[in-house]
Amino acid sequence: MEWVLPDPFVIDIHVADEAIDAYQHVNNSEYLRWVEQSSWAHSEALGLSLDRYRQLDRAMVVHRHELDYLAPAFAGDELQLATWIVECDRRFSLTRRFQLVRVNDAKTLLYARTRFACVALSTGRPKRLPDEYQRLYGDAVIEEPSAPSKKALFNCG
Repeated sequence: MEWVLPDPFVIDIHVADEAIDAYQHVNNSEYLRWVEQSSWAHSEALGLSLDRYRQLDRAMVVHRHELDYLAPAFAGDELQLATWIVECDRRFSLTRRFQLVRVNDAKTLLYARTRFACVALSTGRPKRLPDEYQRLYGDAVIEEPSAPSKKALFNCG
């Protein structure tokens, strides 16, 4: 699979009939659900389960989602959803990127980006990332290539 960034964490998705809407393709809410599943699976793979979140009285909650739907998925499709942590300020927030690809034709169906903020589970108020979050999430950051400048894009002198 050709991914936009190196070393993704990937989950496999089989599109079930229940994901299909009145237009006979996957409903947009399913994509968001898969993004959430991927985030949790990656966090657990890094060693941060829901139980550990509770023990530390911290949670990473969504501050902002951006989803760019590029093409539809259909019942029976086999998909792969990749995620990367692309920013972690090691204080209050982290950002993930996502790429959803249909396996049989390697077509990218979705790009997404989610910014998370750290809060105390007990109060819902913003809190600093615990040292464990800083280490595990911070060490998992994949460097994004910088966007080319307008000058470079238009080859201006």
